[in-house]
Amino acid sequence: MAPSLQSLGIDQLSVADRIDLVTDIWQSIASELPTPQLSELQKAELEQRLADHAATPDDVISWEQIKAEALIRTQQ
Repeated sequence: MAPSLQSLGIDQLSVADRIDLVTDIWQSIASELPTPQLSELQKAELEQRLADHAATPDDVISWEQIKAEALIRTQQ
C-alpha cells in the first residue's frame, strides 16, 4: 500500500510547507525523466524563432503587458 498524506504527516504541514514539498517532489521526478527529443520540424521552428528574435530584438511584448491584457480579458 502506498503511503498516505496522513501516514507521512504531510497533512500536518502548513500550506507553504506542502507547496515546497510538492515542488521538491516534482523537481525530483523531472530530474529522472529522459530529456524529450525535438523533431526536425520543431528544431527548425525553434531556429527560425531565434533568428527572428535576433533580427528584431526590440519587437517583444513585456510580461507585464501580457498579464495586464489577460486580466482585462478575463474581467469582460
